[in-house]
Amino acid sequence: MRVVIALLKHETNTFSPVPTPLERFGNGGPAWGADAFRAYRKTATPMGAFIDLAEAEGADIATPVAAEAWPSGPVSDDAYARLTDSILEEVSRGCDCVLLDLHGAMVTRSFEDGEGELLARVRAAAPHVPIGVALDLHGNLSEKIVSNATAIAGFKTYPHVDMYETGDRVGRIALGALKGTCRPAMAWGNRPMLPHVMRMGTAEAPMRDLVQEARRLEQAGALAVSVFGGFPHADIRDAGISVVTVTEGDPAGAQTIRDGLLDEAWRRREEFVYHAEPLARSVARAAALADGPVLLLDHSDNCGSGGTQDVTAVLAEIMRQGLKDVVAFAIHDPASVARLVEAGVGTRVTIDIGGRLPMPAIGLEGKPLTVTGTVRVITDGEYTIRGPMYTGVRVGMGRTVVLDTGAVEIVLIERHHEPWDLGCLLSLGIDPAAKKYIMLKSRIHYRAGFQPIARHIVECAGEGVTTSDYGRLRFERVRRPIFPLDKM
Repeated sequence: MRVVIALLKHETNTFSPVPTPLERFGNGGPAWGADAFRAYRKTATPMGAFIDLAEAEGADIATPVAAEAWPSGPVSDDAYARLTDSILEEVSRGCDCVLLDLHGAMVTRSFEDGEGELLARVRAAAPHVPIGVALDLHGNLSEKIVSNATAIAGFKTYPHVDMYETGDRVGRIALGALKGTCRPAMAWGNRPMLPHVMRMGTAEAPMRDLVQEARRLEQAGALAVSVFGGFPHADIRDAGISVVTVTEGDPAGAQTIRDGLLDEAWRRREEFVYHAEPLARSVARAAALADGPVLLLDHSDNCGSGGTQDVTAVLAEIMRQGLKDVVAFAIHDPASVARLVEAGVGTRVTIDIGGRLPMPAIGLEGKPLTVTGTVRVITDGEYTIRGPMYTGVRVGMGRTVVLDTGAVEIVLIERHHEPWDLGCLLSLGIDPAAKKYIMLKSRIHYRAGFQPIARHIVECAGEGVTTSDYGRLRFERVRRPIFPLDKM
């Protein structure tokens, strides 16, 4: 048995000005071949699960590539061709099964549906081979994706702490189809809804309830039931909520399950709308809290959804209102990092940070923030994730600097990185549990590592291309009418 296993992930924010060349994937580039195998074996990821399953079968395993990039603008055509060609070349050499760890919301310069295009090419190269696909909860599913896969399963948690379980589930279905012990029947559908990402957390309604029902249906016998909230910052036709179900040889049953979940999502569509509080009021509310840590979520500039991570609006408001004992993670500003590294630890400097990238899609110019502080820490920015999400994966923030103003410790990084694991601060010698305030550029993923230490959580609606204010975004390609952009 020969199994091709690959990871290719990008959540594309079509409003983001951040480019996505090949070098953005991985820590300075994709992992190829044996390096991909070593990087993801025994990790809590779908690819880690795929490798475990294939090894248990005694299979010959080919891992052409493992490539994941922080969300940003459309993937360059050159990067897409290099990454997908590596997978197609391995499949074309002959294989018995293909297991793909994808995202589901990749847009390239030439293709609105990056995963659908890849899967169509894989299917053409291997017409009769089972293809199992693990997808992110924020995937924007399409007919092209579903029709070219044998089985699909998506994450049921946000933060995504069930990555391994998702890979294990869909991998077993695909391998079962190969061995003749499983006859997967799959159904897909959507509703005209564009839920807000801030309302997709699976710890509370409405997504919690839909996911709980999906789990109940699996326990009752369905092979896989996946609710995809979608990624609304990808302005493409099929953006939004969808459901994919897989049953044991029962197409009608798969369709019934699909329709029941979609009808419930539509009935509760108002619950998927996020209503933001004015920034000054949020920070003032945080300032009045007596105990910490207090998490201040700068969710409109989250690089985990394609933000530039250099917008200073929330940090500026924190400083204006005089909050003290704050750590802010993080401002992406390679130029400032270089200057501070040159200055050296212990040096007191006055510097403009952030505000490097204009955001024409929302009519926003960059606004640097002038700060004075002492360089406390300089590191290479590398650490291994120990928390429940991406456990065991080695990550790199690039050169990383802590600039201490006296009231705020500001972390500046060379590479985008969303703070979901405590290691992003612990690796810098900062104990987050000992801080009064922790500003995080995150939306929901912070919950994986930081929620357990938080006494209070305050959502701060700053500025940026991950805004939840759809009125700031110009949608041109998504199917219309769609809720809540249109009256339904």
